[in-house]
Amino acid sequence: MTRTEHWNRVYTTKGEHVSWFEAVPEASLRMLDAAGVTTASCVIDIGGGESRVVDALLDRGLRCIAVLDVSGAALARTRQRLGASAAIPVWIEADVVGDWSAPPADIWHDRAVFHFLTDASDRERYVQHLRSVLKPGGSAIIATFALDGPEQCSNLPVMRYSPDTLAAVLGPEFTLSDRVSHTHMTPWGSTQSFQYSRFVRKAAV
Repeated sequence: MTRTEHWNRVYTTKGEHVSWFEAVPEASLRMLDAAGVTTASCVIDIGGGESRVVDALLDRGLRCIAVLDVSGAALARTRQRLGASAAIPVWIEADVVGDWSAPPADIWHDRAVFHFLTDASDRERYVQHLRSVLKPGGSAIIATFALDGPEQCSNLPVMRYSPDTLAAVLGPEFTLSDRVSHTHMTPWGSTQSFQYSRFVRKAAV
């Protein structure tokens, strides 16, 4: 089963009844604030799916937003939820490691996509897209399961990271500037250990 088939099935059958659902993405919003997000910022949300990050950005007055997800079903549900506001973001239905493009971004936000990339070649393609989209001086906010987090999610294996091990994967072009441990409470009351890291892409010289 392909990634697209897997995640379309998840969102079609479960909707919001998934372990990662957040009615209010508080940790992401705090990291976006730390990155200096303003109404003039361009933000791309990787794996936006049915996340409420796009809702919060629209509520704050941002108009340069892109949302990428491998699941067309998830994107369709979000567009339906947003109503007329859905005309504002750029919607990208694609695997993050596949072929896609997006407008240059000041902030790259990814909550819980990167840790599904268990193949080194997929991680390399992810970083290539990060370099192609994020502006020099921009911030990459990447949240993954922490070292003591789950070993699987949605019946798929995951990679667990500390901020330092994540920095090693991204390479010297990205400087780790902020790190936050976060305990996510699932909709059914269990907990998952996450780490949120913010990296700044070095300015071109």
